Amino acid sequence: MRTFGSLLVRGLIVGLFAGLLAGTFAYVMGEPRVDAAIAIEESGAAHSHDHEEHAAEEKPLVSREGQKAGLFLATSLYGVALGGLFAVAFTLLRRKLRTGNDAYAALGLAAAGFIGIVLVPFFKYPPNPPAVGDPDTITRRTVTYLLTLVIGLLAVWTGVWLSRWAARYGDVARLAGGVVGLVAVVVAAYLILPRINEVPETFPATLLWQFRFASLGTQATLWLLLGFGYAAAVDRRPIRTKVAAA
Repeated sequence: MRTFGSLLVRGLIVGLFAGLLAGTFAYVMGEPRVDAAIAIEESGAAHSHDHEEHAAEEKPLVSREGQKAGLFLATSLYGVALGGLFAVAFTLLRRKLRTGNDAYAALGLAAAGFIGIVLVPFFKYPPNPPAVGDPDTITRRTVTYLLTLVIGLLAVWTGVWLSRWAARYGDVARLAGGVVGLVAVVVAAYLILPRINEVPETFPATLLWQFRFASLGTQATLWLLLGFGYAAAVDRRPIRTKVAAA
């Protein structure tokens, strides 16, 4: 029997490596878009203020070079925290996951987490570059995002529950029940939650969606590596069996 401590340590280690690689993806794919967005913001500020006022503006507390270096620290810490939470969730939910294979259970849990925590909020409130958005609405945007995150997890739980209930009618009904349960909750939430769009009409649409897809790709990289990494870490099959299966 593996102890919770061993499962937690594996989650922390896997999360660390997943965070580092996700940070690499964000650095390569996302940071150039952030630089471009900041350049657009600074260009607009230069045209809307006189030279003296623009020169008197306070410099950012952390330079762009410092922000880029801190990106890896941030994604690593986030990966470690997420890996720890993932290990806790795996320990608590393992018996409720209807599979005898720990690796499949880890992959299923990672897929559910990615859908509920990443995809559901993304399609309702896709991220914007740091230079886009009204600072006065940051609290409202944060609250609505967190609410969407909770709704995403609720949607996943509803889909799983309805899928299990419909399993008595066959595999097709089981799949349909899961999809209907998930989609119904998401659609209802999307209709109720307020619409927030603070992107200026003059902001390049291509740059905006490049940044958004880079953000989504960073999260996908993190969850993909976390799922497969933890699946490999908890797989109980002997090494010879794993090699033969491969």
